[in-house]
Formats: sequence, C-alpha cells, structure tokens
Amino acid sequence: MSEDRRVRRTRRAVQEAVVALILEKGYDAVTVTDIIDRADVGRSTFYAHFTDKQDVLFSNFEELDFLRPEPADRPGRLFEFSLPMFEHALEHRRLLRALLGRRGGGPMVARAEHVLASVVKDELVAAGRAPSATLDMLAICVVGAFMALLRAWIDGDITATPADLDAAFHAAITLDDPVPPAR
Repeated sequence: MSEDRRVRRTRRAVQEAVVALILEKGYDAVTVTDIIDRADVGRSTFYAHFTDKQDVLFSNFEELDFLRPEPADRPGRLFEFSLPMFEHALEHRRLLRALLGRRGGGPMVARAEHVLASVVKDELVAAGRAPSATLDMLAICVVGAFMALLRAWIDGDITATPADLDAAFHAAITLDDPVPPAR
C-alpha cells in the first residue's frame, strides 16, 4: 500500500471519529484523546496530520467542498447558490449536522458564515451593488437566513426537500410569499 493511501486512510479515520464524537457528545466535550481512541491511531500519528481538534473539524469542511457554488443558471437572479447547496447538504447531512448543527463547533459555524458572506457579497457586487458597510450588513442578513434554515433542517427541526428550502430561503430574502393564500 502506498504512503498516500495510508495517509488518506489515517486522515479519514480521524475525520470520521471527530464527526461521530461530535454527534454523540457535542464539539466542546470532545478531546484529542477521545479522537485518538475512536480513530485507533497513536498520539504522534494524530499530531503528524493535525494540530488540534479544530484542525480536524476544518479539514472536514475543506474536503466537503460545500461553499463553492456553481455559476448561476439564470443570470440576474441573486443567490442561485442556495438550491445546489441545499442539494449538496442532503447528500452530506450527517457530516453537516456534526459541523454546523447544534452539537457542532462554533468555530465551524463562524467559518461557514464568513465564506458564505464572501460569496453573497461577490454576487451583490457582480449585480451592480457598490461595496459598502450597507452591503456588508445585507450579506450578514442573507447569510443568517440561509444558515438558520440549513441548521434547522440538518438538526431535524423541520422536514423539507432542498427545493422547499430553496423556495423558503428566496421568499425570506425577497419578502415574496412562497405559499399561496388560503381561499
């Protein structure tokens, strides 16, 4: 077996261990010793690959490729990233629950929000908005709506399809009503 395979296998074992432990105990309660024991690796092996548990958490996020949206299908419509991201989240729901859910780590949520805010600002600037403090605040609001909906869904507080989540997200940020009025 090549060294690259061993490295990948070790990293994957540690990453999977941290996800399982977060879902069981919550991020704050997980220790490096817990991770080492669960992954069945030595302490020196762990530190050869990662600096600490947050580094493991961030490595899961980087490999997820979650916040790299595809170009918009319909130019001119803002925030087209949402449906592909909700669909991607469906495929990786367990991992996202560990990374971004209520048992996940605050640093991961902050990092996801920061990356997504950058995506939102870039879209707004590409649509003709000038960079400003107001634009930054608008991006925070859009990200807050997206993340709140995503987190409620991955934690099981709501049941919906990615298309339903996308419709609700767009309705919230545009103030359109996704549900026709009752007759």
